[in-house]
Order: sequence, then structure tokens, then C-alpha cells
Amino acid sequence: MATSRLDAIEAVIHAVVSHLEPAPAARRGRPPILPATMLWAGLLVCVLRGWSSYLTLWRLLHVRGVWDFPAVPISDDAVYRRLERAGDGPMHDLLTAITAELLERADRDETLAPFAAEVVALDETTLDPVARHLPALRGVPNGASALMPGKLAVVFDVRRQLYRHITFPPEFRQNERQLAPSLLAQVPPGSLILAHLGYFGFKWFDDLTDAGSWWLSKLRAKTSYTIVHVHYQDGETLDALVWLGAYRADRAKHLVRLIQVPHVSSFAPIHGTVSACNEAGGTSSGQNG
Repeated sequence: MATSRLDAIEAVIHAVVSHLEPAPAARRGRPPILPATMLWAGLLVCVLRGWSSYLTLWRLLHVRGVWDFPAVPISDDAVYRRLERAGDGPMHDLLTAITAELLERADRDETLAPFAAEVVALDETTLDPVARHLPALRGVPNGASALMPGKLAVVFDVRRQLYRHITFPPEFRQNERQLAPSLLAQVPPGSLILAHLGYFGFKWFDDLTDAGSWWLSKLRAKTSYTIVHVHYQDGETLDALVWLGAYRADRAKHLVRLIQVPHVSSFAPIHGTVSACNEAGGTSSGQNG
């Protein structure tokens, strides 16, 4: 990333953190040599700049200082001990506060799905296997679970182009739908949920509709459905209300809207999209009426 871009991002973080910094609490005795805000802001700057060693963090705190904080006379060992005692809680709290502040400040595209409270995308990604530098891992074969650090599950705010929530489930084999309820807890009711095929499931769609959410999903290959009403059809292009599931025993509880269009490449398959719909036959994608 270009230095000017990094400088601009750091300036935004500086402004946000300065706004969040609480007034110093009254306390007896000498104030700490290294303020907590300076420590965690310094660590954040190191992550942003790609500086990967604790020694670099110490040099930043001890030699340069961080933003409005002057350099402090502290040893590298004292910085290491401070980080070890604190754990990851303070950084989690700082990032959560920064995210909330950025969501308030960011421009919001109100023209995108104006019927929805928010527009978010749910996604998960499995992290790359760890390198086998440590002696304990050198004999571990390729593909072993011991090499897999886990996955990231996220809620992305499409209107603001910001991540609203990121969590780290260590079990990389876990199905996406298992973590979905905790992700949805970060989203206001009445939001439009975009999710990839890993979340595809009739019960998942029914639960979203029952909760008052709007949703949009690709159609999984070989999914059976029964057409109830056709809004528009021209060759392979289709806009219709359908029941997902060909038989009552495995059918979804609510009608959904199916939009199917041919791909621009003649060698690619037909692309289908399903969404919640208005059972009264409304023509716009939406929630169950």
C-alpha cells in the first residue's frame, strides 16, 4: 500500500482514537510511564505499517513517540511484560470503539436498497495453514488440522464499505450456518442480508423471513422448486415466485422470489438468485408479508 495512503489511514485512526480517549482518572501515586492509549495506539500503528516485531513497537514508543504522545523512557522488557499482562482485551475494546466511531462517521449510500434498515454481507474465510518453523510443527504433514489456525467470520456493511463485526471461530471445519445467529445479532432488524452458498438452507431462509429480515442468495445447483407465479419470462430469463423444495415434506415455509438470467458467457451456466418476497405477489424483493 502506498505510503500516502497509509498516512491518510493513520490520520483517520489518530483522529478517532483522540476522540475516544477518556479524561485521565484521578489516582494516587505516580501516573504510569506508558499510558495505555499510547501502548495500544502504537501497536495499531505497527499493524498498519506492517511492522511485525515487538522490538519495533518498543522503538516507536521509546524513540519516536506516538502522535501527540512523546517518547517515554521505558525498556523493551517492560513493554513485553505490559502486553503479556493485558492480554488481547484492551486491543479488542479499542478496535470495537474505533469501528463504532467509523460507522457513525462514514458516508452511507441511502440509495442502495432504501427499504432495508441496513445492507450487510455475511462471509467466512479459512485462514492459510501456518508455516512449520517451530520444531513441534516440522513433522506435521500437509493438510493436518494442527496447521490450520481457524477461520474469520465477518459482517460487512455494504452501504458504508466497512466491517461491522469480525470474529475468529477456531474450528475451521464448522459450517457457516452454525455461527450465523451470532453474526445476525450484530445486525439491526429489517436489514437486507447477502450471503454466499455456504449459508444456503431452507430453514435459514425461513428463520430470516420470520425475523423480519430481507435476504438475497444465489440458488444452489440442483435445488428443486415449484413455480407459483411468473412476473416475467423471456427465454432463459425468469422472474417468478416459487416454493423451494418440490415436495411438501421438505418445502420451505415461505414463498421466495427467483430471478434467473443467462450468464454473459455462452459456456457458463444459467445464474439463479432467490430472495425473500411478498406472498401477496408484490414485485419487489422483500420479506414475507
